[in-house]
Amino acid sequence: MENNKSFLWPEGILIALLALGGVFSLAFMMLLRPNASEAQIRQNIDVKDIAANVGTQQRIEKLKAAMLTSWQQEAQTKGLSYAVPSRFQGAIIEEAKLTQGQKVIALTFDDGPWPDTTEQVLNILKSNNIKGTFFVVGQNLKNFPEIGKKIVTEGHVIANHTWHHWYHFFNQQAAAYEIDRTTDLIYQITGAKTNLFRPPGGMLHNGLSAYAKGQKYAVIMWSADSTDYKLPAVPKLINNVIKDSKPGGIVLMHDGGGNRSRTVQALPEIISNLRKQGYRFVTIPELLEIEDADQKLLVNKKQ
Repeated sequence: MENNKSFLWPEGILIALLALGGVFSLAFMMLLRPNASEAQIRQNIDVKDIAANVGTQQRIEKLKAAMLTSWQQEAQTKGLSYAVPSRFQGAIIEEAKLTQGQKVIALTFDDGPWPDTTEQVLNILKSNNIKGTFFVVGQNLKNFPEIGKKIVTEGHVIANHTWHHWYHFFNQQAAAYEIDRTTDLIYQITGAKTNLFRPPGGMLHNGLSAYAKGQKYAVIMWSADSTDYKLPAVPKLINNVIKDSKPGGIVLMHDGGGNRSRTVQALPEIISNLRKQGYRFVTIPELLEIEDADQKLLVNKKQ
């Protein structure tokens, strides 16, 4: 019996050692496996992060589109309007007549919307916290409606510059087509109602302005001409604006109708120069409101 016990004892130890070795092997394998799992998890997280970022961007774009649609519908329902005081309806305006010395001036841009250029002008105005007035050509607005929407959604004023930008004589029916069709499209696309009109080339005697005045549009001309349509050198373009700028002035520039890269180059310097002179930038409706208030104050002082 003793011999059997002495034989079984080492065998038990051997079995125990084998079992212990198995435990250590299993533990060692488990220590290795989490590393592989961690890499797998990290890879899965990276993929999920990328998918989440893409999904977030898509949701942002959808939200922006929904907000724009909602804003446009609300604007059309309420009728966003750039109404001007009655004294200016049916009148021709080259500048605001101010007696209080307010250093305000209006930057205006013609012939857009135009690919690239209009957006560059909008970005410059936005970075300088300035609102401008854009006289759009109907057929350009039809071709680039999103740019037209951007003009309005960024707080600028959109106005009528005829459908074709033609210079010849118009009878009343043709003038109505040029002006009414453009105004209707402005409202259809942006929700804005405008009674601001600028005749192409500033021509006042070819039937367009007569029709506009009869329809109670304010016919907006200018007091400072950049002549950017003649493509002058940038310093000349800047000087053209600065030399004729004055309180209550209206500056003529172009964001469309051709190569307007020089206007884009000149605009920041024009803004900087006028600001150094103490000017504040306003839209055409704001400018006319200031003149109206100024004239009323003058009348009250006389009484």
